[in-house]
Amino acid sequence: MEAGAGAQRTRIMVVPESKPGLPPHIKLRHDAGRGRWHVLAPERVFEPDPIAIEILKRCDGVTTVAQIAADLAKEYNAPLQEILTDTISMLQELSDKGVIKA
Repeated sequence: MEAGAGAQRTRIMVVPESKPGLPPHIKLRHDAGRGRWHVLAPERVFEPDPIAIEILKRCDGVTTVAQIAADLAKEYNAPLQEILTDTISMLQELSDKGVIKA
């Protein structure tokens, strides 16, 4: 058996202290002609909704999930805990798909 064969990928849990970022092979691009944002991944293209775009724009590998949520809560005058919960949920789903690293 090869080394690493059958090994399972460890799930990275997104928490408020996580500092999510896009891996080098994933790009967030704006299509000015269509007025849409796209997440470009190898052999995949995602069209995130407007809220996901606002979160992904802030995923710089330096800013924590808690700070992203606080910024969004302030910008949209929304309850911090609700924004934090929704942000973690979305980022966890994207992390599980390999779209972001946390």
